[in-house]
Amino acid sequence: MYSGEFDYYRAKNVAEAAALLRKHKNSKLLAGGHSLLPAMRLRLASPSALVDIGGIRALSGIKARGKSLEIGSMTTHGEIAASQAVRKACPVLAEAAAEIGDAQVRNRGTIGGSLAHADPGADYPTVLLALGATLTAVGPKGKREIAVQKFFLDLFTTALKAGEILTTIRVSGYGAGAGGSYVKHRHPASSFAVVGVAAVLAVEEGKCGDVRIAVGGATSNPVRATAAEQALDGRRPDASSIAAAAARVAEAIVDPMGDLYASGEYRTHLATVLAKRALTTAIARARE
Repeated sequence: MYSGEFDYYRAKNVAEAAALLRKHKNSKLLAGGHSLLPAMRLRLASPSALVDIGGIRALSGIKARGKSLEIGSMTTHGEIAASQAVRKACPVLAEAAAEIGDAQVRNRGTIGGSLAHADPGADYPTVLLALGATLTAVGPKGKREIAVQKFFLDLFTTALKAGEILTTIRVSGYGAGAGGSYVKHRHPASSFAVVGVAAVLAVEEGKCGDVRIAVGGATSNPVRATAAEQALDGRRPDASSIAAAAARVAEAIVDPMGDLYASGEYRTHLATVLAKRALTTAIARARE
């Protein structure tokens, strides 16, 4: 199928892009295009105008800010996967970026586009939830920061308001004594996560601490497995503690999604299996 008719604008900066969004009420931002353009061809989206922000250099790049990283929303998956700054400060994010799609997708798709689209099978939302990221948006009322746990509202729905543009993603790095891991069951056709689990934790004085476990793909938005986190926090990082924590991951999955490929029950079971693997790897890396 072919998309409907639309006007095309190429914004030179964020202010111009925001002005174009306000002027054209049914307009959409065009980033990498890997989500929007297929939806337009299927007539699932019919914007009256596209505002291309691909040429805004200020929205691309990765900057180290002390122990944190500041990532522009137009930074591609490939750039994040290859970044030495990301690999040093927050290797689990680079690991997840390297697992997205294929080489073509990674070289065109952007982190901001993925987050704004809020596909339940996307990888970044799960990892950034475990990392406690902060997102910055610019809109008609100026700049505002959104905690990642408040960003995803429902299926393909975020906290971005009309006319707002996601500009920056800020994540805190983790150093010696901490480790992270992202494990997913890849859909064979799309490479999206049928289920993905991100785990980040520290091992200090022989005990686990600051345990964060996020599960994506099983529900409309990623969720923190708080019961599983509490089950491991303060415990020795051994096989029995990992198994006990993984067994409680299912408590976080309410009303799991199901389709022809994987039922909700299967997704819930898969989350517990992947959580055990992610925790095992994260602990091993924290000990290195």
